[in-house]
Amino acid sequence: MTQNESNQTHVSFRDVETRFKGLFAWVFSTDHKRIGLLYLYSIVTFFLTGVALGIAMKLELMAPGRDVMDPETYNAIFTLHGVIMIFLVVVPGLPAIFGNFFLPIMIGAKDVAFPKLNLMSWWLYVLGALVALSSLFMADGPPDTGWTFYAPYSFKTNTNVLPAVIGAFILGFSSILTGINFIVTIHRLRAPGMGWFKMPLFPWTLYGTGWIQILATPIVGITLLMIVGERLFSIGFFDPALGGDPILYQHLFWIYSHPAVYIMILPAMGAISEIIPTFANKTIFGYKAIVISTLAIAFVGYFVWGHHMFTSGMSGTALYTFSLLTFLVAIPSAIKVFNWVSTLHKASIQLEAPFFWAVSFVFVFMIGGLSGLALGALATNVHLHDTAFVVAHFHYIVFGGVGFAFLGAIHYWFPKMWGRMYNKKRAITGWVLFFIGFNTLYLPMFFLGISGMPRRYYDYVERFHGPNIVSTIGSWVLLIGLVVIIYNLVRSAKKGEPAVKNPWGGKTLEWTVDSPPTLENFEDIPEVTKGPYDYR
Repeated sequence: MTQNESNQTHVSFRDVETRFKGLFAWVFSTDHKRIGLLYLYSIVTFFLTGVALGIAMKLELMAPGRDVMDPETYNAIFTLHGVIMIFLVVVPGLPAIFGNFFLPIMIGAKDVAFPKLNLMSWWLYVLGALVALSSLFMADGPPDTGWTFYAPYSFKTNTNVLPAVIGAFILGFSSILTGINFIVTIHRLRAPGMGWFKMPLFPWTLYGTGWIQILATPIVGITLLMIVGERLFSIGFFDPALGGDPILYQHLFWIYSHPAVYIMILPAMGAISEIIPTFANKTIFGYKAIVISTLAIAFVGYFVWGHHMFTSGMSGTALYTFSLLTFLVAIPSAIKVFNWVSTLHKASIQLEAPFFWAVSFVFVFMIGGLSGLALGALATNVHLHDTAFVVAHFHYIVFGGVGFAFLGAIHYWFPKMWGRMYNKKRAITGWVLFFIGFNTLYLPMFFLGISGMPRRYYDYVERFHGPNIVSTIGSWVLLIGLVVIIYNLVRSAKKGEPAVKNPWGGKTLEWTVDSPPTLENFEDIPEVTKGPYDYR
């Protein structure tokens, strides 16, 4: 499909959209910007639900013994928190929202390659979410297996695992369709003159993410169907009594779920790579190195799943190989950090809210990455495996990485998306509270894990009491910061000062269109003559 053919197709889609009014004009819209906003409103709703469940768990862990819930309820809340945050928030998060909204604009296109498929991916997302959450309202109660649905728990428990598993399966289709759409869009709809190495870095990370979504997601889909078969028909994939192997489930699950970490983090890195050069007023340092490291992360990430299973009884050769690969995959991530810091060297920095979120991302991502190397080393992993240390590492990478990048991206692109400016003092106040709360919440978990506190436990002995109190207080500070941020953005979207086209001085194409962008972005497709970060 050429750019002209695509534009003619989009005009016919617009004619279809005019038949709908009000809410139906949104849920049947094929405009990539509206679909991005539909994802935003859906994902933020689920995120706040997941936050509420997380706060409930921290209240229970504030002191030894039973505080606010029984063990069965804790297990169910723990599982729902994980399922919501992983499958409904962080995996689709940045690609579905900012990828949908800005990818076509940043490459000079009027829409994605397949607008109707794009809308269908959002419908599947909502359907999968509703199916998964329906387990809350069924007689046997929500699943209590943890978000990983590990065998044998997932086919032995009497709770409602099937709706959650089937919902996750449907969500996988949404992810695959989004990946296909983005890859075809990048290949076929780039503006004239935009060669591969004139493309902004955010679309590059969406490109790498798209391949992971297409190649890795079917594996977890098949695995979840095997769980369904095991529960309904006792086939014997994972049940040792029937000749199955529960370790097989772990292999199949992590073959997808570790690449899924890069579905989460690569677009986050792309957003940071847009924010830092803009507020440094400099060309990004090592543009091609960042591009190559992005593709290297996407490729090597397929081969490191075994580091989740060092204590499961693998051979020595497998252990050494997966440990080595774990250290190797850290190299391209370190290249990115080096390039971001180098971009800031001798820069004329604008101290705005998006910049604070970006440098905070670098800080928390480095803590998460370095703690990951401790888990990747065989000797330390034996001690730290299945402890609170893993919870801290995971949240520094996933919540710290994706969360800080998401909030940086929403503050960076807010004027373009809503055509209004937010209150800068409230934005920075929210960042300060969130940053302090986040580190107060998760840093104590590193010490708890080193001291031997297991993860996923409802209760603990007295010697773990102090760090757990500090961690719980941190969750309250983080929540206050989140309330300030949401209040500021929601109020500003309605009452903020009107935004100009380019309030930050960005050099990529989205800053050349109206705020908010018109229906098809550009009256005439732009001609690209220079790279996206040319500040000279």
